[in-house]
Amino acid sequence: MSASYVVRVAEDPADREACFAVRKEVFVVEQQVPEDLEYDAYDADAVHVLAVREDGTPIGAGRLLYGEAVAAKTGGDPSVGSLGRLAVLRSARGLGVGIALVRAVEDAARARGLTAVDLHAQTHALGFYERLGYAAYGPELPEAGIPHRSMRRSL
Repeated sequence: MSASYVVRVAEDPADREACFAVRKEVFVVEQQVPEDLEYDAYDADAVHVLAVREDGTPIGAGRLLYGEAVAAKTGGDPSVGSLGRLAVLRSARGLGVGIALVRAVEDAARARGLTAVDLHAQTHALGFYERLGYAAYGPELPEAGIPHRSMRRSL
């Protein structure tokens, strides 16, 4: 299997639908997250990033939330973005797609003048994010019945 893929900001409706399809496969099907929890009002204004194979097949997705509307998720600081809904299809794991998606979200945050990125990591993924420069803070919290920790990286 080729490791060849590109990551881009999802600009058009087809790209956004591809992001939602990846998220549905990973979170709703694989992790049993209720569909009504997976999609939320933040999706409309988020910056979505999409990973696709050379043939156009979607294999990963993530999103950046920023601005006053999401400051509540980032401790009230509008200069901090929120990375979320990072998902890579099982068939594409181990190729570096997750890393590329995180870096694309960080690039989008920098482009919007943000100074840091927060995220809520599933506890099994803490090591992944730590290797990318994120530091955990605060207590463990359940989200959709899955334990998470808050993490932050300055840009």
